[in-house]
Amino acid sequence: MNTVYKIALVLSIIGCINWGLVGIFNYNLVEFLFGNGTILTRVIYVIVAIAGIITAGIFNKDLDH
Repeated sequence: MNTVYKIALVLSIIGCINWGLVGIFNYNLVEFLFGNGTILTRVIYVIVAIAGIITAGIFNKDLDH
């Protein structure tokens, strides 16, 4: 697996953990750290979304080689 996929996977996992915190405890770690509705918060959300899209490409990739 190349470096881009590994970085995207880590960012996707971080996004999943944040959504778990929102769902279970109603606590958004990203907004706590960077502010509610700030441009930095939005950029982080976009980066995590792009990582999720890249990670979806793993379904078509042969990971055994």
